Amino acid sequence: MSNQAVDVEILGKVTRVNCPAGQEDSLVQAAKELDDRLKEMAERTKVTNEVKLLTIAALNICYELQNQIKENKQTTDHLATRMEQLSASLDSVIRKVEPGQQ
Repeated sequence: MSNQAVDVEILGKVTRVNCPAGQEDSLVQAAKELDDRLKEMAERTKVTNEVKLLTIAALNICYELQNQIKENKQTTDHLATRMEQLSASLDSVIRKVEPGQQ
């Protein structure tokens, strides 16, 4: 798969980024979300140093990602446990029904 060069604007600065073909819209949307977050954070915190803003945003995004990973793992673990319970219940029912059909 080839890469496409895509221009994105963050904090008023245009940056050219290589992106897999077909993913351009996702990249542009991600850049817009980052830009919106940075602008909102700058307004809310009055921090004007771009490096500091980017660092705080990166930390916030990593924190959100860690929380999402934990939630997904908990959901996956819950579903696996539930599937095991359902499988055991089905096995039990099948064992009860099989002798009567012979």
